Amino acid sequence: MIFTRFIKYLKVTVLTIVIFSICFLKFDLNAQNSSIPVFGNWKNFTVKDGLPSDKTYCVRIDGDRVLVGTHDGLAVYENNTWKTYTSEDGLAHNGVLSIDVCKLTGDVWIGTMGGLTRWVSGKFENFNQFNSGMPNDLIYSVICDEKYVWVATGGGAGQYNTHTKKWEIFTEENAPMHEPWTYGVCAGDDNIYIAAWGGGVIEYAKKTKKFRDHVDPDGNMEIDLFPDDGVVHDITTGTSWANGNLWVATYFGLSKYDGVHWKGYFDHDSGLASNFINYVKAEGSVAYLCTDKGLSCTDGTNWVTYTKNKNNVNGKVVFTKGENIKEITMSPSISHNFTLGVDIKKDVIWVATSKGISRGELKK
Repeated sequence: MIFTRFIKYLKVTVLTIVIFSICFLKFDLNAQNSSIPVFGNWKNFTVKDGLPSDKTYCVRIDGDRVLVGTHDGLAVYENNTWKTYTSEDGLAHNGVLSIDVCKLTGDVWIGTMGGLTRWVSGKFENFNQFNSGMPNDLIYSVICDEKYVWVATGGGAGQYNTHTKKWEIFTEENAPMHEPWTYGVCAGDDNIYIAAWGGGVIEYAKKTKKFRDHVDPDGNMEIDLFPDDGVVHDITTGTSWANGNLWVATYFGLSKYDGVHWKGYFDHDSGLASNFINYVKAEGSVAYLCTDKGLSCTDGTNWVTYTKNKNNVNGKVVFTKGENIKEITMSPSISHNFTLGVDIKKDVIWVATSKGISRGELKK
């Protein structure tokens, strides 16, 4: 009788400890990463589900539909169904690298490997070097900024005035670039920020139309000799501005600029999945970073990183703050660790990877 009571007591005690541990872990993670939303319930889409290609380069949420740039066309997800548009439908090129939607008109602008496409009222209008004076047909990034459309291309950055229908081109000849290769562009705080390959970040003041460059004071080196002295590397791959902060992606780490001070982050001293960053998207106080080893999210102090296992659909989410690191298993996880694009809207996140597109829901 005494032994039976002891066993019951032991079971209750163990159960209490387990419940307390789970609640404590949940509380600790939420408190530690309170400004970073955590996503789960991942659903992955590939060619088996209706995508034209598993190679997805970018994604943009547009109201009730989702626009995905793939290697073989533009994929549109609406009413739980995928529809594909290709060059046969009027797209400039099947390789879609960037997408943005104009807030003023609702026009969809599509950057491809062979020109820029405007999609409006079901019709495609194409722009290239020959018919419009665009700097280059290889469009890595496109953004809409009021009446202007900006592109980062293989031959410089371009500004298109949708009212006058004229282009203004920026290269090493009229801007502080080392070469005309540009990878990313964003707008913020009355400025345009251009990620120039080998030239750091080019800041263009819209009011004065003057340039200012931000480069790594150490030069093109894989080691950041003097931390937080500027952008971590001159080989920049993307820029994104939000909440007074400019986030800069490079192939050698991440930079954050508040207009006065620079801060650098690396995979060896933070929760960053990899220094090789393909894309950055800032939303509020959080930056979402697409790397070759997973998706990382940070507010500059806390980190949440999603990765997939090699041999199955499962993965993990890693919470990092300083030396405090916690891991939770996720089933399933994102489609692939090589991530190339991301977009967020309220309770939903979409992630473009080299092997499909992933959709996650906010965990509450």
